[in-house]
Amino acid sequence: MKQNESSLLHDKLKEYFGFSSFKGNQEAVIRNVLEGNDTFVLMPTGGGKSLCYQLPALIMDGVAIVISPLIALMKNQVDAMRTFSADSGIAHFLNSSLNKTAVAQVRADVLSGKTKLLYFAPESLTKEDNVAFLHKIKVSFYAIDEAHCISQWGYDFRPSYLRIAELRERIPGVPVLALTASATPRVADDIMEKLRFAEPHLLRSDFSRPNLSYAVRHTDDKNEQLLRIIRNVGGSGIVYVRTREGAEQVAAFLRDEGISAEYYHGGLGHAERSMRQEAWISGRTPVMVATNAFGMGIDKPDVRYVVHYTMCDSLESYYQEAGRAGRDGRRSYAVLLISSDDAGRIAKRFEADYPPLEKIRSIYEKICSYLQIAIGDGAQSSFLFNLRDFCTREHLYTGLVQNALKILSQNGYMTLLDEAANPARILFCVSRDDLYRLRVIRDDLDHIIRVLLRLYEGVFTDFRPIDETEIATWSGYTPEKVHDLLKRLWQLRVIRYIPSNRSPLLYMDEERLPTADLYISPESYQQRRKQTRERFERMLAYATAETGCRSSFLEAYFGVPEPRECGICDLCLARKRAARAPQAEASKKTVLELLRNDALDPREIDAALRSDPAQIAELLRKLSGEGKISILPDGKVTINR
Repeated sequence: MKQNESSLLHDKLKEYFGFSSFKGNQEAVIRNVLEGNDTFVLMPTGGGKSLCYQLPALIMDGVAIVISPLIALMKNQVDAMRTFSADSGIAHFLNSSLNKTAVAQVRADVLSGKTKLLYFAPESLTKEDNVAFLHKIKVSFYAIDEAHCISQWGYDFRPSYLRIAELRERIPGVPVLALTASATPRVADDIMEKLRFAEPHLLRSDFSRPNLSYAVRHTDDKNEQLLRIIRNVGGSGIVYVRTREGAEQVAAFLRDEGISAEYYHGGLGHAERSMRQEAWISGRTPVMVATNAFGMGIDKPDVRYVVHYTMCDSLESYYQEAGRAGRDGRRSYAVLLISSDDAGRIAKRFEADYPPLEKIRSIYEKICSYLQIAIGDGAQSSFLFNLRDFCTREHLYTGLVQNALKILSQNGYMTLLDEAANPARILFCVSRDDLYRLRVIRDDLDHIIRVLLRLYEGVFTDFRPIDETEIATWSGYTPEKVHDLLKRLWQLRVIRYIPSNRSPLLYMDEERLPTADLYISPESYQQRRKQTRERFERMLAYATAETGCRSSFLEAYFGVPEPRECGICDLCLARKRAARAPQAEASKKTVLELLRNDALDPREIDAALRSDPAQIAELLRKLSGEGKISILPDGKVTINR
């Protein structure tokens, strides 16, 4: 890039985001996007992937289409972008969580030219009405987050991502930016092929984390090891466990030991999760014990440690989760705890991940019946799906259903999506005359009732969605006060009130089929089973390695050409200690020889050995601990005879 162009790019970075410089190869990525090149980016967690599409979107003509798998993450990014602009229409998302009114508003903002970033879930992007809408606007480029989901060789393959390539044919001439934090060379090549790159442009960031010390601890008392790590390291940390029950149990254990800890998993309500997340980010609760539902899209730079209480299924997920430590550049730790019986439990878990095909077909049929989807219906539609309630009704193990859903998703039948927000709703259940009489005798409720009647029509005939923040704005009350008054009207049986909530969505990729017609290729099924086992075996190889370097092991797995030893992981440190051992023994003999004739001041010993004072101090402590020397009252050191 020419000097003046580079200067302009830095000016825009400062103007829009307040940063004075780019991180890593962000500038090279953005330059590629601005030049209209198909670009594949491998950038580790915390490397600043979002900026790679946010900045060019603001600079280029038209609207950038961002494909993201998580509804919650979309909302977070949209909210973040709106803080950089006086116009809230600068960023929007379109997904199944929006009602028709909200969708109409989004499209109006896009058509008016206000919107620069429009977020989609992959499942909704290729719906005919959305494709028709994209034909009406100028698309600057497609940005595909978590692009490893495109590859059949990836650890989180989703068929819905493959439709993005179809969109390129229907709306040609639009470049693609694909981004992921974890892709092996095989996966990277497959992604570029699936997305039909005009030319392969692969930009790989440095995968080394010089401040992050990786370690594996073999122990049959994980609780004791966990306590030691938390107390020795201090600060904020994440403890990853596999199950909801495990998260609750480990958090309870830590609290019993006097550590401020909380648990986080998908079974908690939205409000509770938000409250716990905020307490952890603010530092009020230093330790979060969580399933893999926690961490995506959370920006907390001062996480000092990430402990994996249980082993991950793949190095991809381990690297992403461990990488949430030390984003501020300070020394941090990623520790994996392994016990002697983990291998047996993991083998059983692996078998459970691939239930018999007949069981998968049975679960498919039960889910469709639970959602009341008739045969031939449901194609490209989303349904609220309470997994826990379904499993309770059908007497099914949650893990079994989740695994069956994953296989059904990989075969393009149905996909369990992120949670979607359901707005609060009200219905007046008294007559207008009765309501008027209530307003006369209850001054404390008159104002809120008048605001409700002014803002919302049809509230006497049917449930109507309401926005409690909007009500707060018009009434002058706080949102908390609004919520309290609505509850009071509910208790007085003036209204029926359904508070806002969040529920997972189940997306039907295809219409419901008769169970006999549900085809899952046995060959494909076995192939995926083999891939899963291979990925886990690499995870196990990492966990059981006794030589080499943890960091370079990870770099080699992700295709870094010349992996470098980090010097700070447990294996590197063990090798350094072993190399120093003969020298240390020689130094001990030298010190004892010096002290044979007379007591000496530590400075005299330091001068004689010409070594680092800190090393001398450590050496003297060891000799004292071994009972070979003593410290006299005047501070001199003497040999014990």
